[in-house]
Amino acid sequence: MTVQSASIKSIDATNMLHPYTDLNSLREQGPFIVERGEGIYVYDDNGNKYIEATGALWYAALGFGENELVEAAIAQMRKLPCYHTFYQKSTAPSALLAERLVSMAPGNMSRAFFTNSGSEAIDSAIKTVWYYNNSRGLTAKKKFIARHRAYHGVTIASCSLTGIERNHLEFDLPLPFVRHVTCPHFYREGLEGETESEFCDRLIAEIEQTIIDEGADTVAAFIAEPVMAAGGVVVPPERYFEKLMPVLKRHDILMIADEVVCGFGRTGQMFGSQTFGIDPDIVIVAKALSSGYLPIASMLVSEDICDGIADQSKNLGSYNHGFTYSGHPVSSAVALRNLELYEERNLMEHVNDMIPLFRERLKATAELPLVGEARGVGLIGGIELVADKTTRQPFDPARKIGLKCSGMAENTGIIIRPMGDALALCPPLIIKEDEINQLFDGLEATIRKLGNEL
Repeated sequence: MTVQSASIKSIDATNMLHPYTDLNSLREQGPFIVERGEGIYVYDDNGNKYIEATGALWYAALGFGENELVEAAIAQMRKLPCYHTFYQKSTAPSALLAERLVSMAPGNMSRAFFTNSGSEAIDSAIKTVWYYNNSRGLTAKKKFIARHRAYHGVTIASCSLTGIERNHLEFDLPLPFVRHVTCPHFYREGLEGETESEFCDRLIAEIEQTIIDEGADTVAAFIAEPVMAAGGVVVPPERYFEKLMPVLKRHDILMIADEVVCGFGRTGQMFGSQTFGIDPDIVIVAKALSSGYLPIASMLVSEDICDGIADQSKNLGSYNHGFTYSGHPVSSAVALRNLELYEERNLMEHVNDMIPLFRERLKATAELPLVGEARGVGLIGGIELVADKTTRQPFDPARKIGLKCSGMAENTGIIIRPMGDALALCPPLIIKEDEINQLFDGLEATIRKLGNEL
């Protein structure tokens, strides 16, 4: 049966809870129905064409309608449509994918544990760190340090690490095991007269002082995205992670790299950790792992952590953690084919060929009257809209300027993601030069039009 657009529009959209949606507005307008996709474009149910400039939710690395991934799913469905990874069982796709991931990941990764989402992988990392420290007799070493404006998920534990207030409101979060430190955004957090280098040193000193104040024997891990995505595409100051790593090692604190958005080529290297000099003990991957075609994520752990888990599991009889669909063979087959296509098509070479133009066009938006800062790295960027460029005064949040701008952009055929008044750009990695120009031409026109209206 074919579902017609008219019947979709007639459905009471409030039967669904839509994340980050004003439900009153949804009652009045109904949902925006995306019907199909091709390359970097998606089409709504009226046939209108849009550049998907945030790769859906940061993940459509190979774009939409990639038949090779579809065929990989079909072939695996016909061969073995489902199975688990409990009780020493596995499947060829999940075993091969695990081997591939640990061989390509930053740091000394030894094992891959599969989940269905980044949030589940982060939760698994929290439990694993506690489990590992218990195996070492460090039973008080349980606290995590995260950053304000960081996004690490929305399950109870992962959302506690998330440093975005709207994700906590009325959910009784965060849980008390988390401490948040300053967001590494020089444009917003730098003090008057402070250089970027001085700003960086101040933040590193704050982290170390937090460790000392809490007691290093109680702090288990520091978690960070190489580039803070949902927090507004915040690029850390130069040498931030280079200066951070010795502090963590000095106090025996694990480094968790949340590569959910930055992993698999987004920053110009395969992992953001490689771009920014992070030496992780645990790596979290998701999103572009399968280009979003099927749900899959993974927690990758170092050899030391794996040894600790093995010792503890020997005492207990098993490692008592897992999900029904961990390492699902169809999701694993699609992810494996996705990574093969990266190599077969020299995707990283293409990404680095596109970065100079993307960076040039992104930087040029900073000259527009409403733009306070244009920032980014690789093929991810953020454009921050401000009421006053000179003073950096933000708009009143009640005016929802970012949301208004994204709505206007849709009318020009561009889907962007507003995070407050910061506009996120994270296009499919297959984007071409003419498409980059098309994207920024439309976006610049939209921001100018918004400025005229304001």
